[in-house]
Amino acid sequence: MADDRPWLLIVDDDPLITESLGYFLGGDFQIRMADTREGGMAAARAMPRPPELALVDLGLPPHPHRPDEGFALVGDLLALSPSMRIIILSGQSEETNARHARALGATEFIAKPADPEALRQALTRALSFRAAELSPTAESGDAFVGDSPPVRKLREQVRQYADSPFPVLIEGESGSGKEIVAQAFLHRLTHRRHRPYLALNCAAISPSLVEPTLFGYAKGSFTGAVQAKSGYFEEADDGTLFLDEIGELPLELQPKLLRVLENGEYQRVGETFSRHSRARIIAATNRDLRREVREGRFRADLYHRLSVFTVVAPPLRETGRDRLLLLDHFRTLYSRQTGSEPFSLTPEAEAAWMAYGFPGNARELRNIVIRLVAKHAGKAIGVQQLREEFDMAPPEGPGAAWDLPLEHERLVQLALRQLQARDGFDLDGTLRQWEFAYVEAAQRLAHGNLSQAARLLGVNRTTLYNRIAALARTGVDAA
Repeated sequence: MADDRPWLLIVDDDPLITESLGYFLGGDFQIRMADTREGGMAAARAMPRPPELALVDLGLPPHPHRPDEGFALVGDLLALSPSMRIIILSGQSEETNARHARALGATEFIAKPADPEALRQALTRALSFRAAELSPTAESGDAFVGDSPPVRKLREQVRQYADSPFPVLIEGESGSGKEIVAQAFLHRLTHRRHRPYLALNCAAISPSLVEPTLFGYAKGSFTGAVQAKSGYFEEADDGTLFLDEIGELPLELQPKLLRVLENGEYQRVGETFSRHSRARIIAATNRDLRREVREGRFRADLYHRLSVFTVVAPPLRETGRDRLLLLDHFRTLYSRQTGSEPFSLTPEAEAAWMAYGFPGNARELRNIVIRLVAKHAGKAIGVQQLREEFDMAPPEGPGAAWDLPLEHERLVQLALRQLQARDGFDLDGTLRQWEFAYVEAAQRLAHGNLSQAARLLGVNRTTLYNRIAALARTGVDAA
């Protein structure tokens, strides 16, 4: 008899915690455990399907006293399965860590030590909200909520491109809804809507498995290939194949993808004869592929072939009052699903909602609404209660920057915390520390190459050298 219990991944480097949770939760969930970020991803990939739920500790080897590995694992798991619900269970329970984890896509943050029954309830609650997730309908063909100029432009573009046989490249930040664009618009609005739709996240699969996963393999072609297996191109038939995070595709495999795009031909691993694909390719990325091409990490010919049509899933900070429409949409959806009274925002809280930049985009907004529904059903939420859900840390990642005035409130809140926590605040010293941190980060990314570090910082090499010398004269260090 098939086991229909949901899958739960537990990642924690304390064996006492994993074993006790496994014992306590084993009756409700099918469980896999790991003690590192890499082990967690391997366990998730080895499951029959991506886990519906994950419990993740922030402090994981090789840096168990820092939250970096846990934060990275949240992104890795959501790349594998955007619908996964992740709950952080961590002793690193500083409020900034909790807010940042939620901004990255975690549903809840629970501090250690935690009551096992409270954990079970949190997991059950996350599973119920997952079931209510937005599901685009073929009849409307319109999965995006919003009427801002960027969303109207996107809607018009996909209607124009829907029935074209040519590839489409979807660009956009993490959490901005690129897969919804691919599935709801570019697949369901076309004559292919009754044909197969397959999705593969290139960032969530081991590089050694990308080729056999895409193209299939012959029996005996490598260790473990006990029988022949078709790949995504074959199984997609004449439907749609969505390749998410295409910028992560290994450079050595890019010519093979280019060949499929040019003439439809591909070979299973271990075969010598060609097969033919009729699938339409839709690709998505949160990277700047033009920059990747310039720096030799992505083939120019493949980029041009993929980007016959290019659309952009806009970040929330560019969609104006659409953030209120999304608030109302998710509030109605989850309140109805839980049978609870919807919450409301005071005018001041609504202004704070509009001022917040949502660095995690629609995924972060949705998770905030879930928590507000759970904690404040039927209540009017004030500005302070709302700000407790926001990530006030400086943004991270390529291209991340303060977007004033939308991000002004986050800067003000960060400054308030620093001023309240310190007597005799030194503005010049603080600015030097920030400058030192960015210079140091750029040099690490560039592996000590000053020219490359200067490009990352947007200054010329001489300017960077002079700033390093000036920082050294003032005695600024990592402390």
